[in-house]
Amino acid sequence: ARENLMFKHIMIPVDLEMTDRAARALGIAIGEARTHGADLHVVTVIPGFGMPLVASFFPDDAFEKAEREIDARLGEYVRTHLPEDLVSSREVCRGHPAESIVEAANRREVDLIVMPSRTRSKLDQRLLGSCSSRVVELAPCSVMVVRNP
Repeated sequence: ARENLMFKHIMIPVDLEMTDRAARALGIAIGEARTHGADLHVVTVIPGFGMPLVASFFPDDAFEKAEREIDARLGEYVRTHLPEDLVSSREVCRGHPAESIVEAANRREVDLIVMPSRTRSKLDQRLLGSCSSRVVELAPCSVMVVRNP
């Protein structure tokens, strides 16, 4: 029964524009990984430009170039903020944040997602819903939403 309580693959989504908000969640994810002997999967999401009309305004290689640059930024973030021995993968996903996080969690067979909550106005939450609540709703695994004090 104890095995069912252990985590083997932990994912932490990072918004590279708001890394300060991820610090507390990152600390918790590292602690959980150490406690359970788990590995960490770090993801970031860039908006998808899959609509033909939008894509037509950009050169063909614009998306690949942006992805490479963001991957380099994510790599630097991982190198400076996470213990090397715990990180088994990093990934740049394209598309809607919540859905992309959940798809990556499925691919990596993640059993815990640790993510920061974003404080938004009540109106935003009603109209848009939050990324973290959408991940909780869709995820195939446990999700820990970490609030910043």
